[in-house]
Amino acid sequence: MSEETLPPKERARHVDAGDAGYSKSLSARHINMIAIGGAIGTGLFLGAGGRLHDAGPSLALAYAVCGVFAFFVVRALGELILHRPSSGSFVSYSREFMGEKGAYVGGWLYFLNWSTTGIADITAIAMYTHYWSLFSPLPQWVLALAALAIVLLINLISVKIFGEMEFWFAIIKVAALVVFMFIGIFLLVTGHQVGGHDSGVHLLVEDGGFFPNGILPLVLVIQGVVFAYASVELVGVTAGETAEPEKIMPKAINSIMWRIGIFYVGSVLLLAMLLPSSAFTAGESPFVTVLSQLGVPAAGDVMNLVVLTAAMSSLNSGLYSTGRILRSMAMAGSAPRFTGVMSRNQVPYGGILLTCVACIFGVGLNYALPEKAFEIILNFAAIGILGTWGMIILCHLLFVRQAKAGRVDRPSFRLPGSPWTDIATLAFFAAVIVLMWFDEAGRYTLMSLPVLVVALFVGWFAVRGRVTAIAAERERAGHGSAE
Repeated sequence: MSEETLPPKERARHVDAGDAGYSKSLSARHINMIAIGGAIGTGLFLGAGGRLHDAGPSLALAYAVCGVFAFFVVRALGELILHRPSSGSFVSYSREFMGEKGAYVGGWLYFLNWSTTGIADITAIAMYTHYWSLFSPLPQWVLALAALAIVLLINLISVKIFGEMEFWFAIIKVAALVVFMFIGIFLLVTGHQVGGHDSGVHLLVEDGGFFPNGILPLVLVIQGVVFAYASVELVGVTAGETAEPEKIMPKAINSIMWRIGIFYVGSVLLLAMLLPSSAFTAGESPFVTVLSQLGVPAAGDVMNLVVLTAAMSSLNSGLYSTGRILRSMAMAGSAPRFTGVMSRNQVPYGGILLTCVACIFGVGLNYALPEKAFEIILNFAAIGILGTWGMIILCHLLFVRQAKAGRVDRPSFRLPGSPWTDIATLAFFAAVIVLMWFDEAGRYTLMSLPVLVVALFVGWFAVRGRVTAIAAERERAGHGSAE
């Protein structure tokens, strides 16, 4: 019996074989801090400096717009989670509503996203570590390999250790932002000068105005801002290892919106009111720029530790999520069999190790091209990110259609305005892809798309036989696609 011809009750009881065997070790505090960690990364701590210089105070508008669409993505995912929690996340939902081809494409795009992001993360960690003279003599590739080994060990021990590490990584990031915002607000209220400039609201309209370099720079930075929100979808992967997802997930997902508003939009507006946008540079964290102008001792050391933590958190999350996604795919036959293996500690270590193998290629890249490794890889991660988010929205659109046909019931926790918000989000992603063409590095990324399409096409024909055999075996056992 095919997925499309299952009776309504059977469709509603769809269960992913890859969900079996996990422990429910992630608590509410873990999930909440993972949600925060997924919404706050190096895109704010490091990347906002160059974007502020280019777009000026209008960067806050870009963060707000992109934040709304990022929230639509995670809210759509939240509705799917309440429909059926799954460690396979959107890959499992793709299987339910689009069949195995959809799950195959979505899963490998997600692997592309996190394997390339993992390479960028270990490169960033090595670069940040070189900031301290103690580590300067060590080659960049050695530091990258050490970072990968440490985070791999964290993931292999247990999901509870992963949750604890993400909890404390997020605490460091949030604490750093909160302390800075208190300092910034104090400077504004007291009228304190920063680097010889009078801080205040007037800086939002002076020094070239809200759009100091025109509208075009604002439009072009949007693609970078979108990628700053990458990994907000991570909260969906954790659902299969949470005891009460129906209680925990709605609160964690709804909190993402106000966190984006405070930490991203609020921080950028605060930075823009403390210093003219021309004072910020691409090579320095905007927070370090402000604190250095104030003469705060060890400001660079503290912020370097924070961005190092953010990169470690991202790498930690990437290994965790791809391990779960690949196991879901392996159980259906669209990923190598060994990625479906579970350890005694209920950790899908096969998929985690495969992602690490991909990251080891990044270690080689750090050896061959240490100065260009980060920029080369980061652009390839872009396609995976947009593909992942696009698949989540497509799954939600199909889910809504199924609900209207009476085949499934929508939970009370819903994406507001769907299906129109789904369509608007997909249109926004298409616009971001078009914008990538106007960036040199983004243009090369788009030109590589035919290679990716061919690789996915060839890969599907390589696994199709195993996927069909597994599906037939389940049907003979009387399970159909709902195990």
